[in-house]
Amino acid sequence: MKLIIRNAKIIDPQSSFNNQTVDILIVDGLIEKIGTDLANTNDAEELKLDNLHVSQGWFDSSVSLGEPGFEDRETIANGLNVAAKSGFTGIALQPNSLPVIDNQSQINFVKTKALNHATTLYPIGSLTKNAEGKDMAELYDMQQAGAIAFGDYNKSFENANLLKIALQYTQDFNGLVIAYSQDSNIKGHGVVNEGIVSTRLGLKGIPNLAEELQVARNLFLLEYTGGKLHIPTISTAKSVALIKEAKAKGLNVSCSVTVHHLTMTDEKLDNFDTRYKVTPPLRTEEDRQALLAGILDNTIDMITSDHNPIDIEHKKMEFDMAKNGTIGLESAFKSLTKVLPLEKVIEKLTAGKTVFGIENTPIKEGIKANISLFNPEGEDTFTKEAILSKSKNAAFLGMETKGKAYGIVNQSQLILS
Repeated sequence: MKLIIRNAKIIDPQSSFNNQTVDILIVDGLIEKIGTDLANTNDAEELKLDNLHVSQGWFDSSVSLGEPGFEDRETIANGLNVAAKSGFTGIALQPNSLPVIDNQSQINFVKTKALNHATTLYPIGSLTKNAEGKDMAELYDMQQAGAIAFGDYNKSFENANLLKIALQYTQDFNGLVIAYSQDSNIKGHGVVNEGIVSTRLGLKGIPNLAEELQVARNLFLLEYTGGKLHIPTISTAKSVALIKEAKAKGLNVSCSVTVHHLTMTDEKLDNFDTRYKVTPPLRTEEDRQALLAGILDNTIDMITSDHNPIDIEHKKMEFDMAKNGTIGLESAFKSLTKVLPLEKVIEKLTAGKTVFGIENTPIKEGIKANISLFNPEGEDTFTKEAILSKSKNAAFLGMETKGKAYGIVNQSQLILS
């Protein structure tokens, strides 16, 4: 691969060329030269795009694809192609397939399926066997095979002792435990946020308390055991405050928030559209503002699309019966630029690599080319034509967006949308 990226503005605080518009020469997957008006002496392909900006490659810490078992929702091959065209050079794959990714052979299977793709797939292993929350899975074996963390997707650990033991055990090999936080007993049969909107619509509500109690419990366990804990997809103001307090104590805790919780509230539910049925549920404007503040003061470490393809048979049905989840890779960047400064968007789309132990790749000469390509300007509306996923359950349809992802350079490949 020989490629010259022309007139690209670098957004990367770790690069000496930060905020400069330059040319970037890439040869055989490495950044060979950065400068202005680079001569093309290697007969390299040249890339010129409108208002081109580049940054370190974006990483999404929570992506569901389906394969194996739910290929009708999404395949690994197409999912990685979607991620690449959406600007992501790496994704963490959730273990919610059939069978569940809870052993070394399943880790090897998904990694093999992802070979030779531009976007790198990093598997998350299920913390418990078959994600049933009863017996701990073979965590060390999975880490040796390539698992970057362990958690049961969108399932809380009702057994506090199991989470305690997992936090203690994983310290022996510096493992990261993911603890989705929602008390199932308090959630009950709730399907949306408990509040004015749920009352008006006559839908059973899920109180903020269901999340906050579990977050508090999990932080108490972490304080007792030590170790590393990641709390994904928080959604309430109190959760932000609890994690901020835990970090001030010096606990090794990180957290994420979804794009849809930063850009939408439960007011979207007025038409009973199941595209907005997600877990945790969309909350109030007060919670949304607290999440944005948590991003700006760095209480929240990273932003995820929480991309979760659902087939039409399980999504287009009565609200109470429909499955939770929305796709979000295609709309992530262009939605975030509507609510956050560009530098903060890039920071939170790349910070997850540090938390999950993935190599950092600043835009410097001699470093591996792991680059996201994008234009932060230009107003648009997200339409069905922009959906690249097999499933079309996008909560972002019809939303006004800003900017666009052009694609990526990674694994000695250039992929453009």
